[in-house]
Amino acid sequence: MARKPLDYDQLNENVKKVQYAVRGELYLRASELQKEGKKIIFTNVGNPHALGQKPLTFPRQVVALCQAPFLLDDPNVGLMFPEDAIARAKHYLSLAPGGLGAYSDSRGIPGIRKEVADFIQRRDGYPSDPELIYLTDGASKGVMQMLNAIIRNERDGILVPVPQYPLYSAAISLFGGSLVPYYLEEEANWGLDFVNIRQTVAEARSKGITVRAMVIINPGNPTGQCLSEANIKELLQFCYHENLALLADEVYQQNIYQDERPFISARKVLFDMGPPLSREVQLVSFHTVSKGFWGECGQRGGYFEMTNLPPKTVDEIYKVASIALSPNVPGQIFMGVMVNPPKPGDISYLKFAAESKSILESMRRRARMMTDGFNSCRNIMCNFTEGAMYSFPQIRLPPRAIEAAKRAGKAPDVFYCLKLLEATGISTVPGSGFGQKEGVFHLRTTILPAEEDFPAIISSFKKFNDSFMDQYEGYSRM
Repeated sequence: MARKPLDYDQLNENVKKVQYAVRGELYLRASELQKEGKKIIFTNVGNPHALGQKPLTFPRQVVALCQAPFLLDDPNVGLMFPEDAIARAKHYLSLAPGGLGAYSDSRGIPGIRKEVADFIQRRDGYPSDPELIYLTDGASKGVMQMLNAIIRNERDGILVPVPQYPLYSAAISLFGGSLVPYYLEEEANWGLDFVNIRQTVAEARSKGITVRAMVIINPGNPTGQCLSEANIKELLQFCYHENLALLADEVYQQNIYQDERPFISARKVLFDMGPPLSREVQLVSFHTVSKGFWGECGQRGGYFEMTNLPPKTVDEIYKVASIALSPNVPGQIFMGVMVNPPKPGDISYLKFAAESKSILESMRRRARMMTDGFNSCRNIMCNFTEGAMYSFPQIRLPPRAIEAAKRAGKAPDVFYCLKLLEATGISTVPGSGFGQKEGVFHLRTTILPAEEDFPAIISSFKKFNDSFMDQYEGYSRM
């Protein structure tokens, strides 16, 4: 019988190569257990509202009024909604004459792109051009658009930090390029080793790979480190000398849990360095409403900004964006409110500021609790989560556990995470899903469960880990 076009063996090979561990084997098993009635704590994905974080009031009020504009005609609307939320909803509806049910410009609503540009100028101290800002359905869509534009064939390589967020490995596979991993140094708090990075590029080129772009994730996912200004300068110098575009994933820029290294954008550092770098290095920066203290993952609001890309390239990227006609409009409005929040003196300011501060302060406490909890466990070592939403502890698995995993046909960290899931209901992601050095094992968990649940989660994890190490002849802490 003739093979049919959508039979598995007839599919595009690039589709079959895609791996996405965040929603992989562990997640699927957790979903099965949940259907069977087991309580599951989904710490596998940075999805704050799913773990109980309450939405910020002001943006939800604005979008509610935009979604139901007839409420604005109700004489009692002022009893339900504050004056500034009503004014803001009217502002966005004036920018979207067809309302939220109509397509927008393929690049996003021009007035909201102007709000993003103003935010970037306030943040960095340098003007931003709204024509070089595209609104997207979350940052992921923007990353995929840019990788699709950069990758021409399987000989085109993209430098990606390892451990890395698997969006990058998955998208590079899908578009038929080559992932060129550069390893972060765990012993140096997941720092950058440029000797190693230069060697990685030289090795890739010796194999016929044209390295075309470098990805940075700052703050780091899954590793939680924050890059210093000196780190970013060195990165930009490296991209300039090696003729690489820089893709700066900065979606966790609000999530900072220490004071030594505040977030600083790659764009600001680039312009601070001045010519020739500030005119030559091609930079694309990404941001989202899904992270920070907003956590509006399901709204799918994001943007990317292009720096030093030629006009003809921008035209081509517009052409590709226009295939999808329009980014979702409610997500664009969330982005508008995120970059232009209530200001001191506005009716909603005090409430908005109190809600934001409460979420960030709780995350800071949870980052410390999670790190301390892991470091109190046998055979586990964890760097402090300086930023983002994750802890990435190293698990020193005993040889017998590694042998048992091989017999079960599992990677050792997958084996450990599955046992953890079955015993405790805690759903994590094995380190192998992000990449790690040979013979070293990790898991990633978010710091997002409710703060009051942390003692019980850490106690449950510790009890499991002790039992696991006992079973497989665990060693005392090294």
